[in-house]
Amino acid sequence: LHSPPPLFPSFSLSLSLSLSPAAEAINRETTMSGRKCAGLECEKPASTLKCPTCKKMGRPDTYFCSQACFKENWAVHKLMHSLPPPDPVVHLREEFAGFRFTGSLRPAELSDRRVVPPHITRPDYAEDGDPKSELERRGVTAVEVHTPEQIEKARTVCKLAREVLDIGGRAVKPGVTTDEIDRIIHEACIERDSYPSPLNYHGFPKSCCTSVNEVICHGIPDNRELQEGDICNIDVTLYFGGFHGDLNATYPVGKIDDTSARLIQTTRECLDKAIRMCKPGTMYRSLGNEIQKHARANGFSVVRSYCGHGIGELFHTTPNIPHYARNKALGEMRVGHIFTIEPMINVGGWKDKLWPDDWTAVTLDGSRSAQFEETMVVTETGVDVLTAEEGWTL
Repeated sequence: LHSPPPLFPSFSLSLSLSLSPAAEAINRETTMSGRKCAGLECEKPASTLKCPTCKKMGRPDTYFCSQACFKENWAVHKLMHSLPPPDPVVHLREEFAGFRFTGSLRPAELSDRRVVPPHITRPDYAEDGDPKSELERRGVTAVEVHTPEQIEKARTVCKLAREVLDIGGRAVKPGVTTDEIDRIIHEACIERDSYPSPLNYHGFPKSCCTSVNEVICHGIPDNRELQEGDICNIDVTLYFGGFHGDLNATYPVGKIDDTSARLIQTTRECLDKAIRMCKPGTMYRSLGNEIQKHARANGFSVVRSYCGHGIGELFHTTPNIPHYARNKALGEMRVGHIFTIEPMINVGGWKDKLWPDDWTAVTLDGSRSAQFEETMVVTETGVDVLTAEEGWTL
């Protein structure tokens, strides 16, 4: 590995001695602003020390707490320097005016919301975007134990959701827009007499989520064409027979670099390792320990802001399932619990930032992120993955 350059020559020398009065004043101002160090797993406030290579390349400034922390994180941080340049922007949507992007991806134009035929059974938020049944359960920590009849309904919708995701995944290739993938998925849902659960959930404008490159989750399909070397996550949820089924996967777009391929593989392995832990009596909080252990062993980090969740008649409910170590999730698994596990793994640091569309979550350092998700039910002997791909085994 190559050694990192000094952060700032004038500052790196003073770190071993003392900062000038002017630098001390800047550092106090920086600390008060709440800016965090970009070091992997570092929780310290950032100083004014920033990566000179990022500055030279015109990338967003990346700040570290010290020269030592920068050197320790150089092997991961330098991967950001090989990211492609920003997408060319013809028309930046109004809500993004003046926004400071963390990576190369830029939003494109959105098409109109797709229509669901009147004969399709809808969840309670379909018309006004307000998931009333979920809001009524706020503050409830008990996890629903589903009956055999309910589990069969969940199994049916999850099988349909898997079919739809696989159809969407086959459409991923250079030159295809994520809006076109959304159209394909929307039509596949309708063909199965199912409602695409994301559509108008808290106002979400599309029928699936497509998260490209540095997007962690909840990317909105638009008219940007996928490029050779991108990675693209597709998150699909169907509502059928009164139940939701949720899953997602990350796909390579054409030929991708080795780091992105390793990221995708490691993320799937993180999910599979967590699934193997599922059985009656397993504490929900313990899954994050196994996920983070495997991610860190491969040089990656685990997103902390978003988690797995209970699902069934409600799109999102208890339990909440964080994917990072030493979390404080409540409860243990019992027969009849239905939930998702959906780790989001980053090449760089775990911190995230939200785009002004109030949906698109991206990595704070612009590094790539991958995710996989399955819906499962706890059984007497372990777990049954209801959305499993054909041929998949524990």
